[in-house]
Amino acid sequence: MKIAIIGAGGIGGYFGGRLAAAGQNVHYVVRSRTLAVLRERGLTIESPVTPLHLPSVQATDDPASIGPADIVMFAVKLPDAQEAAKLLPALIGPNTVVIPFQNGVESAQILAQTLPREKIASGIAYIPAALREPGVVIHGGAFAKLRFGALNPAQGPALQAFAQACQTSGIDGDIVADIKRETWEKFVFLVGLSAMTAVTRKPIGVIRIDADMRETLQAVMLETFTVGQAEGAGLPTDFVANRMAFVDTLPETMQASMLHDLQAGKPLELPWLSGAVVRLAHRHSISTPVNRTIVAALKPYIQGNNT
Repeated sequence: MKIAIIGAGGIGGYFGGRLAAAGQNVHYVVRSRTLAVLRERGLTIESPVTPLHLPSVQATDDPASIGPADIVMFAVKLPDAQEAAKLLPALIGPNTVVIPFQNGVESAQILAQTLPREKIASGIAYIPAALREPGVVIHGGAFAKLRFGALNPAQGPALQAFAQACQTSGIDGDIVADIKRETWEKFVFLVGLSAMTAVTRKPIGVIRIDADMRETLQAVMLETFTVGQAEGAGLPTDFVANRMAFVDTLPETMQASMLHDLQAGKPLELPWLSGAVVRLAHRHSISTPVNRTIVAALKPYIQGNNT
């Protein structure tokens, strides 16, 4: 299967590496600095359960040199999404399906500014992974899975083939029937974790044992849940309570990637997390004062270079 991957960060680097190691025809589209590293040193995944080194990977900064792919995994950070989307048209053929594996609930809308909607599916990545440096992915090892779903029936065969490619590559990757609901399930939790770890600069273990911080975490998720229901997410009524119980099972050192970006002075995904909650709430006349406060508190750091 010919798979093009935009971005070689935690998601693209890890899952692309696993697919390539299993013999799939994987092509990376990356920036020039990363391209030089991949060509010179290959790709390394440091993981307690699935370590891997690929001394040679197919990588380019020119998507036209790849040509149409069967599947395109769109795996860049949200601040880079609009610019990176310009790389996609050269990878599109009659049967190509693009799957954005990004945080947030607006990736399909972003890509639809560049591509026909019938080419865009929806995907979710669950993995504690990040780049240590270009070409080196650090995987926490606790889990790694992909979930994806069609946004129109014609995408079914390509997604079935991709699911099979994942499974034969030892990846927990599969199709879900209600991808919108699953996307919102991740989003509600991620907004809470990202907002609170970034605004406090503390891991979840500190937040969950303090009454004030715990209550604020729950409030962030409740607002997000309410907006999701207005958007047709169809979440169960006890979803936030269940997520709060899940919080108590997490490693006490867990932090959201947005806190890592904040500490590194990188641009934040805030506009597509708490910012999206506020934006989507407005069209439903829903009040979201806690998420609005999170946005205001972190606004000076959205563009990065401030820690």
